[in-house]
Amino acid sequence: MGTLSNASGSRFLTKSSQWSEMITYKGNKFSGYNKPKRTPGESKKFAVLAKEGESVRLVRFGDPNMTIKKHIPERRASFRARHGCDSPGTKLSAKYWACKAW
Repeated sequence: MGTLSNASGSRFLTKSSQWSEMITYKGNKFSGYNKPKRTPGESKKFAVLAKEGESVRLVRFGDPNMTIKKHIPERRASFRARHGCDSPGTKLSAKYWACKAW
């Protein structure tokens, strides 16, 4: 598995042996649109390059100092009720991605 640079960015070989494009947005590299990644050392735990239609936005979400225990049903239900995950809204919001992670 190696990387290869081209004019549109860098390419990488995925587990399924297909070439995929790395997307660079404001100095951050993403494996694709709408794919969350961890961001160690940043102000938030996760970042995602969200795309909905023609709109693209860098969305950061999650408290880096907290652990999520979504395997505990009571905590999961409490989080989803507290954040209104029944109607998470648009993909361009942190609420959407936090609810999707839970």
